[in-house]
Amino acid sequence: MTSLTQIADGDERPAAWAAVISLALGVFGLVTAEFLPVSLLTPMAADLGVSSGTAGQAITATALVAMLAGPGIVIGTRRMDRRRVVIGLTLLLALSNILSATAQSYGILLLARMALGLALGGFWALSAALAMRLVPMHQLARAMAIILTGVSVATVCAAPLGAAIGAAWGWRAAFMAAGAVGLVALAVQVATLPTLPPAGAPGLRVMFGLTRRLRVRLALLTVVLAISGHFAGFTYIRAYLEAVPRMSVETISFVLLAFGIGGFLGNLLGGAGASRSAARTAGTAAFAIAITAFGLVTLGASVPVAAGLTALWGMAFGALPVSLQTYMTRAAPDEAESAGALLVSAFQIAIALGAVAGGLLTDGLGPQGAILLAGAATFLGGITMFGPGRLREAVA
Repeated sequence: MTSLTQIADGDERPAAWAAVISLALGVFGLVTAEFLPVSLLTPMAADLGVSSGTAGQAITATALVAMLAGPGIVIGTRRMDRRRVVIGLTLLLALSNILSATAQSYGILLLARMALGLALGGFWALSAALAMRLVPMHQLARAMAIILTGVSVATVCAAPLGAAIGAAWGWRAAFMAAGAVGLVALAVQVATLPTLPPAGAPGLRVMFGLTRRLRVRLALLTVVLAISGHFAGFTYIRAYLEAVPRMSVETISFVLLAFGIGGFLGNLLGGAGASRSAARTAGTAAFAIAITAFGLVTLGASVPVAAGLTALWGMAFGALPVSLQTYMTRAAPDEAESAGALLVSAFQIAIALGAVAGGLLTDGLGPQGAILLAGAATFLGGITMFGPGRLREAVA
Protein backbone atom coordinates (compact mmCIF):
# COMPACT_ATOMS: atom_id res chain seq x y z
CA MET A 1 0.00 0.00 0.00
CA THR A 2 1.27 3.45 -0.87
CA SER A 3 0.94 6.50 1.30
CA LEU A 4 -0.10 10.00 0.35
CA THR A 5 -0.96 12.82 2.67
CA GLN A 6 -2.64 16.07 1.83
CA ILE A 7 -0.33 18.56 0.13
CA ALA A 8 -1.05 22.21 -0.26
CA ASP A 9 -2.46 23.32 -3.58
CA GLY A 10 0.29 24.20 -6.02
CA ASP A 11 2.82 21.62 -4.72
CA GLU A 12 4.11 19.17 -7.29
CA ARG A 13 2.78 16.06 -5.61
CA PRO A 14 3.33 12.78 -7.49
CA ALA A 15 0.32 11.90 -9.61
CA ALA A 16 -1.23 8.62 -8.40
CA TRP A 17 -2.65 7.56 -11.77
CA ALA A 18 -3.16 3.93 -10.79
CA ALA A 19 -5.34 5.11 -7.92
CA VAL A 20 -7.29 7.37 -10.28
CA ILE A 21 -7.90 4.39 -12.56
CA SER A 22 -9.12 2.38 -9.56
CA LEU A 23 -11.73 5.09 -8.94
CA ALA A 24 -12.76 4.89 -12.60
CA LEU A 25 -13.28 1.14 -12.15
CA GLY A 26 -15.44 1.81 -9.12
CA VAL A 27 -17.50 4.34 -11.08
CA PHE A 28 -17.88 1.83 -13.90
CA GLY A 29 -19.19 -0.77 -11.47
CA LEU A 30 -21.59 1.66 -9.81
CA VAL A 31 -23.09 3.03 -13.02
CA THR A 32 -23.38 -0.46 -14.47
CA ALA A 33 -25.23 -1.68 -11.39
CA GLU A 34 -27.46 1.37 -11.01
CA PHE A 35 -28.96 1.19 -14.48
CA LEU A 36 -28.76 -2.53 -15.17
CA PRO A 37 -32.52 -2.91 -14.52
CA VAL A 38 -33.25 -0.67 -17.53
CA SER A 39 -32.39 -3.50 -19.94
CA LEU A 40 -33.91 -6.21 -17.73
CA LEU A 41 -37.24 -4.76 -16.59
CA THR A 42 -39.43 -7.16 -18.56
CA PRO A 43 -37.86 -10.45 -17.33
CA MET A 44 -37.39 -9.08 -13.80
CA ALA A 45 -41.05 -8.08 -13.60
CA ALA A 46 -42.22 -11.45 -14.92
CA ASP A 47 -39.99 -13.43 -12.54
CA LEU A 48 -40.90 -11.42 -9.44
CA GLY A 49 -44.59 -11.11 -10.30
CA VAL A 50 -44.82 -7.32 -10.55
CA SER A 51 -45.56 -4.81 -13.34
CA SER A 52 -42.82 -3.17 -15.39
CA GLY A 53 -43.61 0.13 -13.69
CA THR A 54 -43.18 -1.47 -10.27
CA ALA A 55 -39.97 -3.22 -11.30
CA GLY A 56 -38.64 0.15 -12.45
CA GLN A 57 -38.82 1.37 -8.85
CA ALA A 58 -35.73 -0.75 -8.21
CA ILE A 59 -33.93 2.23 -9.73
CA THR A 60 -35.97 4.62 -7.60
CA ALA A 61 -35.01 2.79 -4.39
CA THR A 62 -31.33 3.12 -5.24
CA ALA A 63 -31.71 6.79 -6.05
CA LEU A 64 -33.62 7.67 -2.88
CA VAL A 65 -31.01 6.08 -0.63
CA ALA A 66 -28.13 7.60 -2.61
CA MET A 67 -29.76 11.01 -2.23
CA LEU A 68 -29.35 10.76 1.55
CA ALA A 69 -26.12 8.76 1.48
CA GLY A 70 -24.16 11.42 -0.40
CA PRO A 71 -24.15 14.04 2.36
CA GLY A 72 -24.64 11.43 5.09
CA ILE A 73 -21.48 9.48 4.30
CA VAL A 74 -19.40 12.61 3.68
CA ILE A 75 -20.38 13.92 7.13
CA GLY A 76 -20.50 10.60 8.99
CA THR A 77 -17.04 9.50 7.84
CA ARG A 78 -15.34 12.89 8.03
CA ARG A 79 -12.79 11.58 10.56
CA MET A 80 -12.03 8.36 8.65
CA ASP A 81 -9.25 7.63 6.18
CA ARG A 82 -10.82 8.11 2.74
CA ARG A 83 -9.06 4.99 1.45
CA ARG A 84 -10.97 2.81 3.91
CA VAL A 85 -14.24 4.56 3.12
CA VAL A 86 -13.89 4.02 -0.63
CA ILE A 87 -12.90 0.37 -0.24
CA GLY A 88 -15.86 -0.23 2.07
CA LEU A 89 -18.25 1.37 -0.40
CA THR A 90 -16.90 -0.73 -3.27
CA LEU A 91 -17.30 -3.91 -1.20
CA LEU A 92 -20.91 -2.90 -0.57
CA LEU A 93 -21.35 -2.44 -4.33
CA ALA A 94 -20.27 -6.02 -4.99
CA LEU A 95 -22.39 -7.51 -2.21
CA SER A 96 -25.52 -5.60 -3.25
CA ASN A 97 -25.30 -7.01 -6.77
CA ILE A 98 -24.89 -10.54 -5.48
CA LEU A 99 -27.94 -10.06 -3.25
CA SER A 100 -29.93 -8.74 -6.23
CA ALA A 101 -28.94 -11.80 -8.24
CA THR A 102 -30.21 -14.16 -5.55
CA ALA A 103 -33.34 -12.22 -4.53
CA GLN A 104 -36.43 -14.45 -4.45
CA SER A 105 -38.88 -11.62 -3.82
CA TYR A 106 -39.38 -8.03 -4.88
CA GLY A 107 -38.81 -6.90 -1.28
CA ILE A 108 -35.35 -8.49 -1.13
CA LEU A 109 -34.50 -6.94 -4.48
CA LEU A 110 -35.42 -3.50 -3.13
CA LEU A 111 -33.26 -4.12 -0.04
CA ALA A 112 -30.30 -4.97 -2.27
CA ARG A 113 -30.89 -1.90 -4.39
CA MET A 114 -31.01 0.28 -1.26
CA ALA A 115 -27.61 -1.10 -0.24
CA LEU A 116 -26.35 -0.15 -3.69
CA GLY A 117 -27.68 3.35 -3.05
CA LEU A 118 -25.43 3.69 0.01
CA ALA A 119 -22.38 2.79 -2.06
CA LEU A 120 -23.43 4.98 -4.95
CA GLY A 121 -24.15 8.12 -2.95
CA GLY A 122 -20.99 7.96 -0.88
CA PHE A 123 -18.67 7.13 -3.76
CA TRP A 124 -19.95 9.86 -6.06
CA ALA A 125 -19.90 12.49 -3.32
CA LEU A 126 -16.22 11.81 -2.61
CA SER A 127 -14.92 11.26 -6.15
CA ALA A 128 -14.11 14.84 -7.20
CA ALA A 129 -12.52 15.70 -3.85
CA LEU A 130 -10.41 12.52 -3.98
CA ALA A 131 -9.21 13.34 -7.48
CA MET A 132 -8.00 16.72 -6.19
CA ARG A 133 -5.79 14.88 -3.67
CA LEU A 134 -4.42 12.22 -6.02
CA VAL A 135 -2.89 14.48 -8.67
CA PRO A 136 -1.39 17.97 -8.91
CA MET A 137 -4.00 20.66 -9.42
CA HIS A 138 -2.96 21.34 -13.01
CA GLN A 139 -3.76 17.70 -13.84
CA LEU A 140 -7.15 17.63 -12.11
CA ALA A 141 -9.14 17.94 -15.35
CA ARG A 142 -7.33 14.94 -16.79
CA ALA A 143 -7.97 12.93 -13.62
CA MET A 144 -11.69 13.76 -13.67
CA ALA A 145 -11.85 12.81 -17.34
CA ILE A 146 -10.36 9.40 -16.51
CA ILE A 147 -12.80 8.86 -13.64
CA LEU A 148 -15.76 9.86 -15.80
CA THR A 149 -14.57 7.41 -18.46
CA GLY A 150 -16.04 4.82 -16.11
CA VAL A 151 -19.43 6.41 -16.74
CA SER A 152 -18.89 6.40 -20.50
CA VAL A 153 -17.79 2.78 -20.68
CA ALA A 154 -20.64 1.69 -18.41
CA THR A 155 -23.08 3.62 -20.57
CA VAL A 156 -21.79 1.76 -23.62
CA CYS A 157 -21.68 -1.68 -21.99
CA ALA A 158 -24.27 -1.92 -19.23
CA ALA A 159 -27.56 -1.87 -21.12
CA PRO A 160 -26.61 -3.99 -24.16
CA LEU A 161 -24.55 -6.49 -22.17
CA GLY A 162 -27.26 -6.70 -19.53
CA ALA A 163 -29.85 -7.40 -22.21
CA ALA A 164 -27.60 -9.96 -23.91
CA ILE A 165 -26.68 -11.78 -20.69
CA GLY A 166 -30.30 -11.66 -19.58
CA ALA A 167 -31.47 -13.17 -22.86
CA ALA A 168 -28.85 -15.93 -22.74
CA TRP A 169 -28.71 -16.88 -19.04
CA GLY A 170 -31.40 -14.86 -17.29
CA TRP A 171 -31.48 -11.51 -15.52
CA ARG A 172 -29.91 -12.94 -12.37
CA ALA A 173 -26.74 -13.81 -14.26
CA ALA A 174 -26.45 -10.18 -15.35
CA PHE A 175 -26.50 -9.01 -11.73
CA MET A 176 -23.97 -11.67 -10.76
CA ALA A 177 -21.67 -10.39 -13.50
CA ALA A 178 -22.07 -6.87 -12.09
CA GLY A 179 -21.04 -8.25 -8.69
CA ALA A 180 -17.88 -9.67 -10.26
CA VAL A 181 -17.07 -6.24 -11.72
CA GLY A 182 -17.36 -4.78 -8.23
CA LEU A 183 -14.91 -7.35 -6.85
CA VAL A 184 -12.37 -6.53 -9.57
CA ALA A 185 -12.64 -2.83 -8.74
CA LEU A 186 -12.21 -3.66 -5.05
CA ALA A 187 -9.01 -5.61 -5.69
CA VAL A 188 -7.48 -2.79 -7.74
CA GLN A 189 -8.38 -0.20 -5.09
CA VAL A 190 -6.82 -2.27 -2.32
CA ALA A 191 -3.63 -2.49 -4.36
CA THR A 192 -3.37 1.13 -5.52
CA LEU A 193 -5.25 3.61 -3.31
CA PRO A 194 -2.93 5.55 -1.00
CA THR A 195 -3.69 6.52 2.55
CA LEU A 196 -5.91 9.60 2.44
CA PRO A 197 -6.36 11.14 5.90
CA PRO A 198 -9.56 13.14 6.34
CA ALA A 199 -9.34 16.75 5.23
CA GLY A 200 -11.64 19.54 6.38
CA ALA A 201 -14.83 19.18 8.38
CA PRO A 202 -17.82 19.06 6.02
CA GLY A 203 -21.18 19.49 7.72
CA LEU A 204 -24.78 20.30 7.00
CA ARG A 205 -24.19 23.98 7.73
CA VAL A 206 -21.49 24.15 5.07
CA MET A 207 -23.64 22.26 2.55
CA PHE A 208 -26.70 24.42 3.11
CA GLY A 209 -24.48 27.49 2.99
CA LEU A 210 -23.47 26.60 -0.56
CA THR A 211 -27.08 26.91 -1.68
CA ARG A 212 -26.84 30.67 -1.09
CA ARG A 213 -24.64 30.84 -4.18
CA LEU A 214 -26.77 31.50 -7.25
CA ARG A 215 -24.71 29.30 -9.56
CA VAL A 216 -25.04 26.39 -7.16
CA ARG A 217 -28.82 26.82 -7.10
CA LEU A 218 -28.94 26.99 -10.90
CA ALA A 219 -26.89 23.81 -11.18
CA LEU A 220 -29.17 21.97 -8.76
CA LEU A 221 -32.33 23.16 -10.53
CA THR A 222 -30.98 22.08 -13.91
CA VAL A 223 -30.10 18.66 -12.52
CA VAL A 224 -33.60 18.16 -11.11
CA LEU A 225 -35.25 19.14 -14.39
CA ALA A 226 -32.97 17.60 -16.99
CA ILE A 227 -31.93 14.44 -15.15
CA SER A 228 -35.45 13.63 -13.95
CA GLY A 229 -36.69 14.13 -17.49
CA HIS A 230 -34.05 11.83 -18.91
CA PHE A 231 -34.82 9.03 -16.48
CA ALA A 232 -38.58 9.43 -16.80
CA GLY A 233 -38.10 8.28 -20.38
CA PHE A 234 -34.93 6.21 -20.42
CA THR A 235 -35.94 3.94 -17.53
CA TYR A 236 -38.80 2.70 -19.71
CA ILE A 237 -37.10 2.85 -23.11
CA ARG A 238 -37.19 -0.93 -23.48
CA ALA A 239 -40.94 -0.95 -22.85
CA TYR A 240 -41.31 1.82 -25.45
CA LEU A 241 -39.19 0.04 -28.06
CA GLU A 242 -41.19 -3.15 -27.54
CA ALA A 243 -44.58 -1.42 -27.69
CA VAL A 244 -44.26 1.25 -30.40
CA PRO A 245 -41.74 0.21 -33.09
CA ARG A 246 -42.24 -3.39 -31.87
CA MET A 247 -38.56 -4.28 -31.81
CA SER A 248 -37.33 -7.76 -30.92
CA VAL A 249 -35.11 -8.34 -27.89
CA GLU A 250 -32.11 -8.78 -30.19
CA THR A 251 -32.81 -5.50 -31.97
CA ILE A 252 -33.28 -3.69 -28.67
CA SER A 253 -29.86 -4.95 -27.55
CA PHE A 254 -28.25 -3.36 -30.61
CA VAL A 255 -30.22 -0.13 -30.13
CA LEU A 256 -29.11 0.09 -26.50
CA LEU A 257 -25.54 -0.51 -27.65
CA ALA A 258 -25.96 2.42 -30.04
CA PHE A 259 -27.30 4.48 -27.13
CA GLY A 260 -24.21 3.58 -25.12
CA ILE A 261 -21.77 4.37 -27.92
CA GLY A 262 -23.56 7.68 -28.37
CA GLY A 263 -23.16 8.30 -24.64
CA PHE A 264 -19.43 7.61 -24.85
CA LEU A 265 -19.02 10.10 -27.69
CA GLY A 266 -21.24 12.58 -25.88
CA ASN A 267 -19.05 12.36 -22.79
CA LEU A 268 -15.98 13.23 -24.86
CA LEU A 269 -17.76 16.10 -26.60
CA GLY A 270 -19.26 17.28 -23.32
CA GLY A 271 -15.86 17.40 -21.65
CA ALA A 272 -14.41 19.45 -24.48
CA GLY A 273 -17.40 21.78 -24.55
CA ALA A 274 -17.49 22.22 -20.78
CA SER A 275 -13.89 23.42 -20.76
CA ARG A 276 -15.14 26.45 -22.70
CA SER A 277 -18.69 26.88 -21.35
CA ALA A 278 -20.22 24.29 -19.06
CA ALA A 279 -23.57 26.09 -19.07
CA ARG A 280 -23.85 26.21 -22.85
CA THR A 281 -22.83 22.56 -23.12
CA ALA A 282 -25.34 21.40 -20.51
CA GLY A 283 -28.11 23.49 -22.05
CA THR A 284 -27.42 22.17 -25.54
CA ALA A 285 -27.43 18.59 -24.27
CA ALA A 286 -30.74 19.07 -22.47
CA PHE A 287 -32.36 20.61 -25.55
CA ALA A 288 -31.05 17.75 -27.68
CA ILE A 289 -32.65 15.16 -25.38
CA ALA A 290 -35.94 17.07 -25.60
CA ILE A 291 -35.81 17.05 -29.40
CA THR A 292 -35.11 13.31 -29.58
CA ALA A 293 -37.86 12.54 -27.06
CA PHE A 294 -40.44 14.56 -28.99
CA GLY A 295 -39.21 12.87 -32.15
CA LEU A 296 -39.80 9.43 -30.66
CA VAL A 297 -43.34 10.39 -29.64
CA THR A 298 -44.22 11.58 -33.14
CA LEU A 299 -42.07 9.39 -35.43
CA GLY A 300 -41.07 6.42 -33.27
CA ALA A 301 -43.25 3.81 -34.99
CA SER A 302 -40.49 3.44 -37.59
CA VAL A 303 -37.75 1.06 -36.43
CA PRO A 304 -34.87 2.92 -38.15
CA VAL A 305 -36.11 6.30 -36.89
CA ALA A 306 -36.58 5.02 -33.34
CA ALA A 307 -33.12 3.44 -33.38
CA GLY A 308 -31.46 6.61 -34.68
CA LEU A 309 -33.24 8.89 -32.23
CA THR A 310 -32.34 6.59 -29.31
CA ALA A 311 -28.67 6.73 -30.32
CA LEU A 312 -28.82 10.54 -30.52
CA TRP A 313 -30.48 10.58 -27.09
CA GLY A 314 -27.52 8.66 -25.74
CA MET A 315 -25.06 11.14 -27.22
CA ALA A 316 -26.96 14.08 -25.77
CA PHE A 317 -27.19 12.55 -22.32
CA GLY A 318 -23.49 11.62 -22.34
CA ALA A 319 -22.61 15.32 -22.29
CA LEU A 320 -24.84 16.19 -19.33
CA PRO A 321 -23.05 14.74 -16.25
CA VAL A 322 -19.59 16.04 -17.14
CA SER A 323 -20.86 19.52 -18.02
CA LEU A 324 -23.05 19.80 -14.93
CA GLN A 325 -20.26 18.55 -12.66
CA THR A 326 -17.85 21.04 -14.21
CA TYR A 327 -20.36 23.86 -13.73
CA MET A 328 -20.85 22.88 -10.08
CA THR A 329 -17.11 22.60 -9.43
CA ARG A 330 -16.57 26.09 -10.78
CA ALA A 331 -19.44 27.34 -8.65
CA ALA A 332 -17.90 26.01 -5.40
CA PRO A 333 -14.19 25.18 -5.85
CA ASP A 334 -13.49 25.87 -2.18
CA GLU A 335 -15.89 23.18 -0.85
CA ALA A 336 -15.34 20.20 -3.13
CA GLU A 337 -16.72 17.41 -0.92
CA SER A 338 -19.76 19.40 0.17
CA ALA A 339 -20.54 20.50 -3.39
CA GLY A 340 -20.13 16.91 -4.54
CA ALA A 341 -22.55 15.70 -1.89
CA LEU A 342 -25.15 18.29 -2.93
CA LEU A 343 -24.79 17.34 -6.58
CA VAL A 344 -25.17 13.64 -5.79
CA SER A 345 -28.32 14.33 -3.78
CA ALA A 346 -29.79 16.41 -6.59
CA PHE A 347 -28.95 13.73 -9.17
CA GLN A 348 -30.56 11.00 -7.09
CA ILE A 349 -33.66 13.07 -6.33
CA ALA A 350 -33.98 13.64 -10.05
CA ILE A 351 -33.50 9.96 -10.90
CA ALA A 352 -36.11 8.96 -8.32
CA LEU A 353 -38.61 11.58 -9.49
CA GLY A 354 -38.09 10.57 -13.09
CA ALA A 355 -38.42 6.85 -12.48
CA VAL A 356 -41.56 7.28 -10.35
CA ALA A 357 -43.26 9.68 -12.76
CA GLY A 358 -42.25 7.61 -15.76
CA GLY A 359 -43.52 4.44 -14.09
CA LEU A 360 -46.90 5.98 -13.31
CA LEU A 361 -47.26 7.22 -16.88
CA THR A 362 -46.10 3.89 -18.32
CA ASP A 363 -48.63 1.93 -16.27
CA GLY A 364 -51.42 4.45 -16.93
CA LEU A 365 -50.85 5.76 -20.46
CA GLY A 366 -48.18 3.53 -21.90
CA PRO A 367 -44.46 4.26 -22.38
CA GLN A 368 -45.23 7.09 -24.82
CA GLY A 369 -46.37 9.18 -21.85
CA ALA A 370 -43.01 8.70 -20.12
CA ILE A 371 -41.13 9.72 -23.26
CA LEU A 372 -43.28 12.85 -23.62
CA LEU A 373 -42.54 13.84 -20.02
CA ALA A 374 -38.84 13.37 -20.74
CA GLY A 375 -39.03 15.87 -23.56
CA ALA A 376 -40.88 18.48 -21.53
CA ALA A 377 -38.64 18.32 -18.44
CA THR A 378 -35.34 18.34 -20.33
CA PHE A 379 -36.54 21.31 -22.38
CA LEU A 380 -37.08 23.26 -19.15
CA GLY A 381 -33.62 22.22 -17.94
CA GLY A 382 -32.10 23.55 -21.13
CA ILE A 383 -33.81 26.90 -20.63
CA THR A 384 -32.31 27.15 -17.12
CA MET A 385 -28.76 26.68 -18.38
CA PHE A 386 -29.06 28.76 -21.53
CA GLY A 387 -30.69 31.62 -19.64
CA PRO A 388 -29.47 32.55 -16.14
CA GLY A 389 -26.94 29.72 -15.95
CA ARG A 390 -24.95 30.91 -18.94
CA LEU A 391 -25.15 34.55 -17.85
CA ARG A 392 -23.83 33.80 -14.36
CA GLU A 393 -21.03 31.63 -15.79
CA ALA A 394 -19.97 34.49 -18.04
CA VAL A 395 -19.77 37.09 -15.27
CA ALA A 396 -18.43 34.89 -12.44
